[in-house]
Amino acid sequence: MENTNDTADTNFILLGLFNHTQLHLFLFAMVLMIFIISLMANSIMIILIHIEPRLHTPMYFLLSQLSLMDMMLVTTIVPKMATSYLVDSRSISRTGCGAQIFLFLTLGGGECFLLAAMSYDRYVAICHPLRYAILMNRRLYLLMTAGSWLLGGVDGLMQASATLSFPYCHSREINHFFCEAPSLVRLACADTKMFEFFMYACCILMLLIPLALILASYSLILVAVLHMQSTAARKKAFTTCSSHLAVVGVFFSTIMFIYMRPKSYHSVNRDKVVSAFYTIFTPVLNPLIYTVRNKEVKGSLVRWMKKHFMWYQH
Repeated sequence: MENTNDTADTNFILLGLFNHTQLHLFLFAMVLMIFIISLMANSIMIILIHIEPRLHTPMYFLLSQLSLMDMMLVTTIVPKMATSYLVDSRSISRTGCGAQIFLFLTLGGGECFLLAAMSYDRYVAICHPLRYAILMNRRLYLLMTAGSWLLGGVDGLMQASATLSFPYCHSREINHFFCEAPSLVRLACADTKMFEFFMYACCILMLLIPLALILASYSLILVAVLHMQSTAARKKAFTTCSSHLAVVGVFFSTIMFIYMRPKSYHSVNRDKVVSAFYTIFTPVLNPLIYTVRNKEVKGSLVRWMKKHFMWYQH
């Protein structure tokens, strides 16, 4: 392809996740269904936590923020992907591409720190129950939430700015279903080694530090649970923590697979499938896992449904 000078108004082309085959049409329909379920489940979770007094605790406030991040994440990715597939117009502007990178990294990075905050909340609740109200006060969990959003936003702004600062003077076809920094940087006609080093540094901050805090919290929780005399208390603690660990395991393992492997180990098609897990599937798993495994949320949901169903009957 002929070299062309980089221009700010030149669009990129997203090659997408699906082709127009029967199998891919079915998979596309499944993604749309998962997207709708994700929006509904996370919306219900946020509303339920807001209106149910029993859920006005730090744990559920943090969970409502997780649901908000998940809703915004799927909304950032899926509508553009679906529109491109349905109308067969896969072009995305430079601004749109930068916005996707910024929003994805803001929400993904914010979620990492929010999951760490949630693990600290569980550590305090299980290991220091009598001091919970003091150690996990309103000011602290609001600072944790604001810090999660802020750190995610700073990471997103830095990486989006750095990614779009490169000249793209050859092919502008991004073999992905959304603008993700590693996929876009592959197209740059400049030396990107410094940026890749910068990206690894960001990953250490945004992934490994929260993960280390989560593992430390749950190691201490495990020790405390094993020393519990009450079988019922031990079972409740394991149930609550296993739900959180399931969310953490899926989210961190998939996102680290993309961002922390050497460049030589990357496979474009495999990366797209793995990216689908933390951008499309994890946001629907979070509310389902927390609802199914949490008696308080299930009880509140049943009461809310009964109340509205009886109101409808009258």
